[in-house]
Amino acid sequence: MNTLIVIVGPTGVGKSAISIQLAQYYSTDIISADSRQIFRELSIGTAVPPEEDLKSVAHHFIQSRSIHQYYNVSEYETEAIERIDDLFKSKNPLILTGGSMMYIDTICKGIDDIPTVTPEIRNEVVEWYHQNGLEALQQRLLALDPEYYRIVDLDNHKRLLHGVEVCLMSGKTFTSFRKNTIVERPFRILKIGINQNRELLYSRINQRVDQMMKDGLLEEARSVYPYRALNSLNTVGYKELFSYFDGNCTLDEAIDLIKCSTRKYARKQLTWFRKDLDINWFEPDQINEIISFSQEKLNTL
Repeated sequence: MNTLIVIVGPTGVGKSAISIQLAQYYSTDIISADSRQIFRELSIGTAVPPEEDLKSVAHHFIQSRSIHQYYNVSEYETEAIERIDDLFKSKNPLILTGGSMMYIDTICKGIDDIPTVTPEIRNEVVEWYHQNGLEALQQRLLALDPEYYRIVDLDNHKRLLHGVEVCLMSGKTFTSFRKNTIVERPFRILKIGINQNRELLYSRINQRVDQMMKDGLLEEARSVYPYRALNSLNTVGYKELFSYFDGNCTLDEAIDLIKCSTRKYARKQLTWFRKDLDINWFEPDQINEIISFSQEKLNTL
């Protein structure tokens, strides 16, 4: 039976490098599950793999959309499952990797059946947000759904708004609509998690941000600054530099904020992934062990 090897872990831990080595070992393709690497205008700040890596292994859903195109997790599920099914006709296993928790979950478990919010409730919540601000919106979500509050990006007002809207619309928590039953996919799923000591991870994140700045992140952010209102640009690494362009902070302060926000996001990713008991955890330097483990599982699954 066909097998999808899923590589997960916090941002900056080295998932891409491990996925490429696995893909080369199995002579197969990589499916990206990164909600920002999909945008062609965003390269440095989203840590798109270097050109030589993209040429060495076929990648799918990397820089295939524009920031001006609307794209959501439901569309990703439909397109990714179709691509996976097609690729399995000639390759097995396939590698799925990324840090976008919902993108990973939608492939492994299926999309959530979220109730439709009426325009009246949506307008009411949006108006309330404009009057009270982001911090008040965060606290409102905390009161309505503390579990979702712990894992959502608290700086992403659109996700906060949607969580509050669903709670008010349904009288239930947004979290309660996450699927209790897993969609049966026509392939097996083997999950591998990559993590390391927190101090080492944070140091790695800080170094990566410094390297991004050397590689031209400032110029990349400036090139998309005119479109900063787009949801696709409500992203760590860009919104902090937009604040600098707006004169709200110094460049050094913006860089420190990027590092802080990235470390915070890494913690949220780990909180999410650690709930999945099907994930088998390794450290970034254990590529030989990962290959041996995956090969053993492929022979026995």
